[in-house]
Amino acid sequence: MANWIRIPSSEDQCVSRPDMHGEQKTYQREVGRAGFQGPASQIYHRHAPAGWAVFEGPLRPRAFSMSKLSPGPACPLQARRVLHNDRMELRYWKTENKMHALARNADGDTLIFVHSGGGELFCDYGHLSYRDGDYILLPRGTAWRIEPLESCEFLIVEATADAFKLPDPSTSGQRASIDPMLFTLPSIDDAFISQQDDAFWEIHIKRQGRVSTLTYPFNPLDALGWEGDLCVVKLNWRDLARSCSDGAKVPPAAYCTFVTESFAVSTFIPKIGEGESGVMRVPFYHSNEDADEFIFYHRGEFFARGEIKAGMGTFHPSGFPHGPHPSAYQQKMIKAPVETEEVAVMIDSKMFLNVDESIPDGAEWKAYVKTWEKAKETL
Repeated sequence: MANWIRIPSSEDQCVSRPDMHGEQKTYQREVGRAGFQGPASQIYHRHAPAGWAVFEGPLRPRAFSMSKLSPGPACPLQARRVLHNDRMELRYWKTENKMHALARNADGDTLIFVHSGGGELFCDYGHLSYRDGDYILLPRGTAWRIEPLESCEFLIVEATADAFKLPDPSTSGQRASIDPMLFTLPSIDDAFISQQDDAFWEIHIKRQGRVSTLTYPFNPLDALGWEGDLCVVKLNWRDLARSCSDGAKVPPAAYCTFVTESFAVSTFIPKIGEGESGVMRVPFYHSNEDADEFIFYHRGEFFARGEIKAGMGTFHPSGFPHGPHPSAYQQKMIKAPVETEEVAVMIDSKMFLNVDESIPDGAEWKAYVKTWEKAKETL
């Protein structure tokens, strides 16, 4: 674990702070370590921290329109890869077809977020219905398949050689840990029993990034019951919203939903009573120095992103400050309603993330880096 030098002060928050009642306008930037779970400082700048004039080189913010990615393939283990490193793979899968083979990830746990559509999921543990906004956590080695009832789009996150856990409230800043009672478990129900047959079934198994095929002369999803504390679970963002709807202001780390040893998955959900006119709201300008950040925008209009719409994803590598777009600053960050509508999934990775360069140009918004360049004249 890293050791940081702690700088004491009279307020135990900062060493030098501007006069907030004077006429000098300042821009707050939070500099934080360990995904804002470690030491942090607030720096008050004369100019907008993201008001750069030119951005050159391979390190840059990037944005993707996931809806522009082509559908398929039939096997979700080979879905379009967007980001990756040695401990994580992030893929996006669009399908409307029933899976005629099972999938099994032997490289790590799989977390699926349902962006759109609904249907039925069958796995080693039974049957689950799914809808938009669901997280489905599949432990490593679980065999599964889906039967969509309509066209579906999924964000698929693999914890390579790792497992997903619930966050520790003592380190995430949460008022209470996620209640496991919110989870829905699969059922050995009539739908599960009726799909069992003696036809030939394939299981596609991913190991070290390569897919092998195992064939059975019967459906391997033939469980009659199970017991234990390892299982597929489902959680919807709406359940999280109902469990923390008091409108209290909370730090970004409080939205953490699942964690691994190298990255965290957080869920930004609609908030009531957090903002008021004339008061700056998070996410303010910030520098998360120990994490690369990816955000997938599920629904609504994210109040810090003027041009980003639902179904898009943004990637902000560590090393430069980022924050609200100039077009969103006045309209949403200061003159903001007290109720918000956005839902987004954020991944903070301690290890550097690589963008998969096989993503077609038509799915990337190349001008995204330029959206901050007019910050000085706009703010």
